[in-house]
Amino acid sequence: MSENHQPSRDPQTLLDTVNMSMVEGLGQLADYFGYNRLVGQLYGALLFSPEPLSLDDLVELLAKSKASVSMNMRILEQLGLVREVWVRDTRKKYYEAESDLWKALINVLRSREMRDVDRALEVLNSNIKSLQATIPQMNDRQKKLAAHYQTRMEQLEDFFRLAQVVLNSLMEYGVTFDFNQILENQENTNTDD
Repeated sequence: MSENHQPSRDPQTLLDTVNMSMVEGLGQLADYFGYNRLVGQLYGALLFSPEPLSLDDLVELLAKSKASVSMNMRILEQLGLVREVWVRDTRKKYYEAESDLWKALINVLRSREMRDVDRALEVLNSNIKSLQATIPQMNDRQKKLAAHYQTRMEQLEDFFRLAQVVLNSLMEYGVTFDFNQILENQENTNTDD
């Protein structure tokens, strides 16, 4: 994630540095994928915490406002990336991260990516139908351009349908893949070359 080239001789300082580097790195990753950076930082803080954390703990750890932390925690809950947990002898809400990273990926795919692919297909189909309905009213130049548009939209439609199949397959079978076996096969293939 984020790099730190100055190893510390103090073990606690090193642990703190590694933790914050990972939290910041997950924030950058979340930002890259179109989420608020704080969403990634909160997930990282919870993922790397050996115990559940309260909103107050997260506010203090990340130096963010309670309102911002609370709002972004709701997003993480909706994505299925964190869950509220019960902690004995307290009335505060505590949270822990989904640590099964495949399950986390599938939760995100279900909540956003599939919806985006479905929406893209709806837009493509609507535009194709509109073009087809209007072609009789077009002059030759417009018909030629409409045919070009339709070809490109059909290519996009094929691409998004493939994306649907891949995403559905990942969501249905992703947790059962043996990725260690895949990596081992890849290593064997590379050594055979």
